[in-house]
Amino acid sequence: MSNEMMDLEQVADYLQRDQREVSKLANRGLLPGRKVAGEWRFARAEINYWIETQLPAYTAEQLHALETRDIPGQGQEPLLTSLLARESIAVPLLASTRASVLKELVQLAEQSWQVYDPAAILEAIRQREDMGTTALENGIALPHPRRPLPAALGESVIAYGRTASGIPFGADRGGLTDIFFLVCCRDESTHLRVLARLSRLLLRPGFMDELRAAETPEDTWNLIEAAENELRPA
Repeated sequence: MSNEMMDLEQVADYLQRDQREVSKLANRGLLPGRKVAGEWRFARAEINYWIETQLPAYTAEQLHALETRDIPGQGQEPLLTSLLARESIAVPLLASTRASVLKELVQLAEQSWQVYDPAAILEAIRQREDMGTTALENGIALPHPRRPLPAALGESVIAYGRTASGIPFGADRGGLTDIFFLVCCRDESTHLRVLARLSRLLLRPGFMDELRAAETPEDTWNLIEAAENELRPA
């Protein structure tokens, strides 16, 4: 699936955009693709990575559309809390460097008993961070492998950690990061749905402040559960 190639019409449908817009993006070098015999061809894995880079600019409506694209009629049932075990939450996370954050997040993910190859996951998220940081401007980062790792996981899993103070994680303008969601999924559809759901929660007024105020893993899990339950279709 990750190596699947798509033509212009298929990518337009996948992105839920007009073909003319997609063609313009490709011609301007803003959408990853290449021409074969004069026709555009796009690798699904590269398109999914491009979508990830665009998520911070998505509206709530666009994020909800991405969540439900592959699952018509998708409701608002919990997604994050179905993948996030209370044992995979650390408040505070004791790490103080990028390397130690990633290592401790993988160790937290192991507490779910769904991680079969922690070394492979750690290396994959390191490589993804080397490609470009997953840190956002609001003090949050969403480390994840670039591609799903089905052989390394029993089921998709999320781990969460909040450091006592912000640390350098590559955010723009030297901003510090203190909230980390590790996202490890077995397939691309779940991966994008999780990132879209997290992005929707980040648009919720006060959510980040509430996360920082949560003093225990239990409080954090309950907060995320409540926030998901309060989401409504856009």
